[in-house]
Formats: sequence, structure tokens, C-alpha cells
Amino acid sequence: MIAVVQRVSAASVTVDGEIVGSIGPGLLAFIGVAQGDGQEDVDYIVRKIANLRVFERDGKMTDSVRDIGGSLLVVSQFTLLGDVRRGNRPDFMRAAPPDEAKKLLDSCVTALRGLGLPVETGVFG
Repeated sequence: MIAVVQRVSAASVTVDGEIVGSIGPGLLAFIGVAQGDGQEDVDYIVRKIANLRVFERDGKMTDSVRDIGGSLLVVSQFTLLGDVRRGNRPDFMRAAPPDEAKKLLDSCVTALRGLGLPVETGVFG
């Protein structure tokens, strides 16, 4: 499992011209699920995202999204697993099959919400 996390003042996901997820200050997390990932990977990524100290207070990055009362926007992103070491066409063989990836991504969202964090999502696939 891999995540790219960005601190945002606001973020949204639009599908077919309609906003399906929107947050104010918080974190935008693109999450890619790899073959062989399981609940341990979910637990790790959830713990990291919830506790990343990337928000400033007194000129230092000391606060997490939880500390600032922020929100999360979680977006499935299998392209994070693309391997471009050979040639110019990404190889996505490391990405988990869609049904497995959706299950683990949903587990991430459920766990983050279980920590009391407001979580919005995109549309899987």
C-alpha cells in the first residue's frame, strides 16, 4: 500500500461534472493498493495519515490533521503502483485487483472515520 498525502486548504473530487467529495482544511490522500496488501498495511497507513505532523503551529510542523480538527479526502489511485523502470509504458502488475483494492480502501476509510476524522472520498474506479 502506498499513499501520497498533501496538506490542503480545500480539496474536492469531481466525477462527470458533479462534486462527489469535498473538504476544507486537511489532507488529500491518494492511496494505491498493491497485491498482497492486507489489514496490517491498512492499520499502518491509517496510523501514519492520522498522525502526520504536517500542520504548522508557532513556525514548526507540530500538528496532525486530528490536532487541527481537519478533514480527509481519500482517493483511490492505482497508478501509484505503476512501474516505469523499463520502457515508457507503465506496468501495473503490482496493483491489487479492483475488488481486493476496493475492500482495503474501504477499510482505510472506515478506520479513519473510527478515529473521529471526517472523511470524504472519490468514486472507486
